[in-house]
Amino acid sequence: MSQPRVILYGRPSCHLCDDARTIIAAVCAELGESFSEVDIDTDPTLQERFTEEVPVTFVDGKQHDFWRVDPDRLRFALLG
Repeated sequence: MSQPRVILYGRPSCHLCDDARTIIAAVCAELGESFSEVDIDTDPTLQERFTEEVPVTFVDGKQHDFWRVDPDRLRFALLG
């Protein structure tokens, strides 16, 4: 099984993370892609790096978005 192309960095009890997860899940399902999630609160380095920007989305190892996920922009990144 291949690695997910999309990674969502977030934290529990984050409404923006919940919104991002919903959008990411829908776009990935539509395109046959997978995604994974990382709880930044389990890693002090990630917590320091992303604490003010969650949710943060990476596509193919590069930062794609933070705070909000635009479904069209995400779709374009996965197709392009």
